[in-house]
Amino acid sequence: MSMSLLFGYIVLGFTLAAPIGPVNSARLDKGIKHGFWHAWLVGIGSMLADGIFMLMVYLGTVHFLEIPIVQVFLWLFGGFVLIYSGIESIIGASSITLTDSRGKDSLFKCFITGFMMSITSPLSILFWLGIYGSVLAKTAQINGPESLLIYSSMIFLGLTVWDILIASLSTGFRKFLNKQSLTVISILSGLSLIGFGLYFTFQGLIAVF
Repeated sequence: MSMSLLFGYIVLGFTLAAPIGPVNSARLDKGIKHGFWHAWLVGIGSMLADGIFMLMVYLGTVHFLEIPIVQVFLWLFGGFVLIYSGIESIIGASSITLTDSRGKDSLFKCFITGFMMSITSPLSILFWLGIYGSVLAKTAQINGPESLLIYSSMIFLGLTVWDILIASLSTGFRKFLNKQSLTVISILSGLSLIGFGLYFTFQGLIAVF
């Protein structure tokens, strides 16, 4: 397996984590108000939920990835979810706000906040089924099932890199985290998601025809 392919999956994980949604807004909010560890633990809680969803998808779909119709569905559904998420990220870029809060939250509360925001989101399982399911289909088709753990780890590494980066930015470079910079981040990550979505959709259409 090539280093460029491994790096591509890290970038995918990074891109999946980047859109400014409830969890990222909470990370920035906690980081700006309370510091690095509060922001980081919101992300860790969210990543635990992501890990649970990834495990659920892995255990539930891995045996069916050899079926062509399943692979087509995963490609197209994954493409749809990515494009939808990207468009949503761009549309919502202009309405980003950082709410004020009183007092200093405990580290455990920040962890629980991130976890609950992700695990209770009705779109989370559909999101991971589409995106991660598409990655499983592609990996199994090209490299065989034995490579799934490696590439899944690369996606999770991308999530981790984003978590550390956003926690660092929110504390070490607070003066840059104004409404304008958040809008730019949201638009750029939205465009990246749309790009991945178009690629997945293209692969699905090739499989169909």
